[in-house]
Amino acid sequence: MPHLEHSPLGKTSTYQDQYDPSLLFSVPRVEQRAALGLEGALPFTGVDLWNAYELSWLDPKGKPRVALGRFAFRVDSPNIIESKSLKLYLNSFSQTRLEDAAALRSLLERDLAAASGAPVAVELILPEHFCELRLAELDGESIDDLDVEIRDYTPNPALLSAGGEVIEETLVSHLLKSNCPVTGQPDWGSVQIRYRGPRLDRAGLLAYIVSFRGHNEFHEHCAERIFVDLLRCCRPQRLTVYARYTRRGGLDINPFRSNWEAAPREHGRGARQ
Repeated sequence: MPHLEHSPLGKTSTYQDQYDPSLLFSVPRVEQRAALGLEGALPFTGVDLWNAYELSWLDPKGKPRVALGRFAFRVDSPNIIESKSLKLYLNSFSQTRLEDAAALRSLLERDLAAASGAPVAVELILPEHFCELRLAELDGESIDDLDVEIRDYTPNPALLSAGGEVIEETLVSHLLKSNCPVTGQPDWGSVQIRYRGPRLDRAGLLAYIVSFRGHNEFHEHCAERIFVDLLRCCRPQRLTVYARYTRRGGLDINPFRSNWEAAPREHGRGARQ
């Protein structure tokens, strides 16, 4: 991806402590979607949900304040934001004086929308509400204990198949792993697949999920690849793919793609996040 040569990925970075929105680095979605044959109308709706655990600024008297941030990026936005650049951008608030949390939220909404090319929903959770946060694992039946021989460690949609009666079920695996397309750093995750259609072959599905283990691609693109491969190979009438990745650099990324649901029923934090 030549456009990533100018990103901060894989490079030594100087951490700015004064507000600097120019640190945000946008990555167009169009190239990766074209590689999946996605042109024109998308076969899914959805959202990319980010949690930011390292967010701090100064109040008007210079006293530090902290919060947790939740950002919801629209699936139809032209760009994703490269995660290290977002980390650098958030850190640039650390010595920046702001009137209050509302002022921070306003800046975040404006800058993230400008970088992604579409409005971004921003929620700030202040310390007095930290105690209300709870772990919430993905609901569904785990397929991780299936006795499966694994031979593929790059995505192989030929492993997917479905047949027989039409059913509705929700399946979950915690064995998803892919890698950063620039640095090669591992991205660990869980994935939930909710569908209505011919019964998925679970052994093949698990082998397919594990086949991402050696694959280099951003979180958002991995979720879209899984969705597209399942849709094309198994022909479900309804399909949702929800991936929750563990945090790196104080951020976790949770892509949600569906042709019948607008957003996750719950957006909690898994134990590994």
